[in-house]
Amino acid sequence: MATHYVYVLFSEGTGKFYVGETFNVEERLERHNSGYYDGKWSEKAKPWVLFLSIECENKAQALTIERHIKNMKSRVYLENLKSYPEMVVKLLRKYSSPDC
Repeated sequence: MATHYVYVLFSEGTGKFYVGETFNVEERLERHNSGYYDGKWSEKAKPWVLFLSIECENKAQALTIERHIKNMKSRVYLENLKSYPEMVVKLLRKYSSPDC
């Protein structure tokens, strides 16, 4: 299976974060900044910068971790994921296939 990523974008203009899942982080960042998602919430906060990227085993794991992060609804949690890589390792272990 193809590698997938959970990505976290940050908008300096709004101070907001965006969490998503993709197989190509660079392409997805370009789409968020290019108007590809015209009319969507993320369009209003551009330009976006990549804050964090988590390489996952597969799409199922990425979607599960994305949901976990979104459910946390916490700026501090996102900042801690970036500051403490061991938190990312724990997430990857917790949602390792086939448990996710």
